[in-house]
Amino acid sequence: MKGIVQLFKLTFIYKRTTFFVILSNLLFVIFNLLSLVLFIPFLKIIFDTPVEGTTPEVILEPIWNARENMFTYFGDYFEFLQHEFVLANGKVGALYFVCISVLIAFFLKNLFRYSAIYHQSFLRMAVVRDLRKKLFNRAMHLPLSFYSEEKKGNLLTRLTADLNEVEIAVVSTLELIFREPIAIAVNLIILFYLSPELTTFSLILLPISALAISRIRKSLKRTSQKGQEQMSDLVSNIEESLGGIRVIKAFTAEKIALDRFSNKNTHHQNLITRAFRKKDLASPLNEVFGAAVLIAIVWFGGNLVLNQEGDMTGQQFITFIIIFSQFLRPISSIASALTYLKKAEVSLDRVNEIIDIKDPIKDPEKPVKKEGLTTQISFNKVGFAYDEEPVLKDISFNLVKGKTVALVGESGSGKSTISDLIPRFHDVTQGEILIDNINIQALLKKDLRKLISVVTQESILFNDSVGNNIRFGIPDATEEEIIKAAKVANAHDFIMQLENGYDTIIGDRGNKLSGGQKQRVSIARAVLSNAPIMILDEATSALDTESEKLVQDALEKLMQNRTSLVIAHRLSTIRHADLILVLKNGAIVERGNHDELIAAKGYYKSLCDIQQVI
Repeated sequence: MKGIVQLFKLTFIYKRTTFFVILSNLLFVIFNLLSLVLFIPFLKIIFDTPVEGTTPEVILEPIWNARENMFTYFGDYFEFLQHEFVLANGKVGALYFVCISVLIAFFLKNLFRYSAIYHQSFLRMAVVRDLRKKLFNRAMHLPLSFYSEEKKGNLLTRLTADLNEVEIAVVSTLELIFREPIAIAVNLIILFYLSPELTTFSLILLPISALAISRIRKSLKRTSQKGQEQMSDLVSNIEESLGGIRVIKAFTAEKIALDRFSNKNTHHQNLITRAFRKKDLASPLNEVFGAAVLIAIVWFGGNLVLNQEGDMTGQQFITFIIIFSQFLRPISSIASALTYLKKAEVSLDRVNEIIDIKDPIKDPEKPVKKEGLTTQISFNKVGFAYDEEPVLKDISFNLVKGKTVALVGESGSGKSTISDLIPRFHDVTQGEILIDNINIQALLKKDLRKLISVVTQESILFNDSVGNNIRFGIPDATEEEIIKAAKVANAHDFIMQLENGYDTIIGDRGNKLSGGQKQRVSIARAVLSNAPIMILDEATSALDTESEKLVQDALEKLMQNRTSLVIAHRLSTIRHADLILVLKNGAIVERGNHDELIAAKGYYKSLCDIQQVI
């Protein structure tokens, strides 16, 4: 029920389109019924043999003469046939008229059915588009901690397979609420009018099929949930395998990768096969139960007519059967729609799991405006814990404007965590971080991050042109500004040697470029941003000596007149830093410049000895 309500709200965002869908479905129901009911007057003409001396008026007496004022429309219709056609043209002329009437009714029925489909085609994709946009927007604003815990394939499945299930359910929801109940109500009114006894008998039998179908739907929901979860694992496996294809080939591990994929793929196939079988079982079961109910009605009603119990005539009984057959169609459609909704409900729950995640990094209600850096960044007794596990303890230092502070230490000592705290990728759990004596939590996240530019160890580029990667974040940058930034980053020369220069598409993650080239493009992007604060996270650690020299030269140009926080494993790259902080187990164990730390003959010197740095 919760899923139906949510889909209902999502569709009614587009009130005009939804109105046309509802109106078209309503008119479809009316003309669908008319296309059959218009034949009814001729049952008496065809099957009744007139007694000698009777008049056409007697022959054309309405088949429900005991209730002749039920529908004025049909009374007028029969009257028209009686006086204008039978008397003037005979039965053949009247038959000609009804054929034309039924043809028009069928045309209008299908016209309005297509009208409903026409508007539904926009509505179903608009709802899915909005949900996908909302989901992707939430993904862009989720904290980094989410991505360290969750598989990317899990999120990708929600953006694709789960939303496909929702798309199917959008149409089913509108028909479930606004078409099928109307069709059932109209048919029920006519059925009760024709024979209350026979209608009551039929309604007693119908819950039997409903009970069986409901049990299938409950089982389907459980299977669908397992299937969607397994799909997430499958997509994650594909993403990991394609991302690590170089390692797979290097270790001739293709068979291992294929076996792992095959196991997950087979498991997914088995689950989805079970889900399809359960879903597709609902329709034939419903049809079988419906046929059984119809046969029971034929037996019961036939006995009433043959034994002349009650006032039902043979023509009324045939009419009842025709109307009841139409009554079963919307019931079957509701059963199918509920089956689709059960699958969609699982997908909606999975989508809502992401949308409902609250970002712990919140903007202040009354933010302080801040542009540029005037004096310094200050860490005051900063502590940080991740899942109650301490990562940083009592970190205090000042990063003065225009100066460079370097962080060194073994892996896991907290260097990257410190750099992530400045742009508020995480929030401190103790202490405070100040920019010009303003707590960074008093600034809007977007304003804070505009002050900072980041160059990471892994050059994160996009499958776009070199120029668009450099201007990423500053889309209105001119070509001259892009070239100037590339020259500062020692990237202009190799870019001009590419096939299409700055318009060259560099492939997925920039894989058409070497490691050093990718890093220099990343530096050019940072140069173009012209942010006053630079964070360089092991920007040269993955490069060969020649590339490192070019990149290091570009970094030195980048850091001129900027406030820089540098994380480095290669200690030779930070010898000239104004302040070096040595971290161990999340705490600062030494601080000073290179010469001071060497003279202290402590942990820093032992690291330099290992790397043969004097």
